[in-house]
Amino acid sequence: MKKILVTGGSGQLGQCLKKISKDFSQFEFAFTDSNTLDITNATQVQDYFSDFKPDFCVNAAAYTAVDLAEKESELAFRINAEGVSNLAKACSEIGAVLVQISTDYVFDGETNLPYDEEDFTNPQGVYGKSKREGEILALEENPKTVVIRTSWLYSEFSKNFVKTMLTLFAQKEILGIVNDQFGQPTNANDLAQAIMKIILSENIEPGILHFSNYPETTWFHFAQKIAEYSKSKIKLNPITTSEFPTPAKRPARSTMCLDKIEKDYDIELKHWENSLEECINNYLS
Repeated sequence: MKKILVTGGSGQLGQCLKKISKDFSQFEFAFTDSNTLDITNATQVQDYFSDFKPDFCVNAAAYTAVDLAEKESELAFRINAEGVSNLAKACSEIGAVLVQISTDYVFDGETNLPYDEEDFTNPQGVYGKSKREGEILALEENPKTVVIRTSWLYSEFSKNFVKTMLTLFAQKEILGIVNDQFGQPTNANDLAQAIMKIILSENIEPGILHFSNYPETTWFHFAQKIAEYSKSKIKLNPITTSEFPTPAKRPARSTMCLDKIEKDYDIELKHWENSLEECINNYLS
């Protein structure tokens, strides 16, 4: 029986993978968090891999506090780059596939065209820079690495934009939402299914893939749909990025091209509105 190690098991992607793991009885799963496996501790990583000997490692562990990363750059790079390096080296030693989860924030967003996997990266903040460094290290240090960049991730688990909006809708009557940043909301449950389809593939190609729901939208329209599907009476007002300054600069348009993952792994992509409605219905039921 092949083994799958999922780091970041208490995060939203880790919990989505745990939820569907029962559907893949041909694999033995191990889910860890920072308490059971500190990926920044190289010795601990080596010891864990020597004992469990995974065939696949899905690294869902990450420092994701985009704004706080501007103050905690050392911690962000330790988790998002050094921790990834530790996992990549451990995978390489035993011939395991590393599935490294990355982000659209590796791009600067200064284009009107969707980014493909080979496009130039130019992260604008510490979070994006640390994730890009993690991509580089993962690909350099393990020849069997698949990097999956995703965007605007949400689910019924952990902290995310959808759950934050639902909380604010219950507290406020009016809310201003940024309407000049474009991206693709992604249901983490869909990402979890895509990861498993890649793992089940007989021909896993190392390299970079993009995965999200489609098409692009703005945070404002995203929030409008959250309100609609949750039957909220909140009044939403569109605002500009300059009206809502944040410590970290966000890409203005980080839309990604999804053709490669759809073609290479026959993964059916979902419209983000359909996936959002399904998630909210499940969460509120």
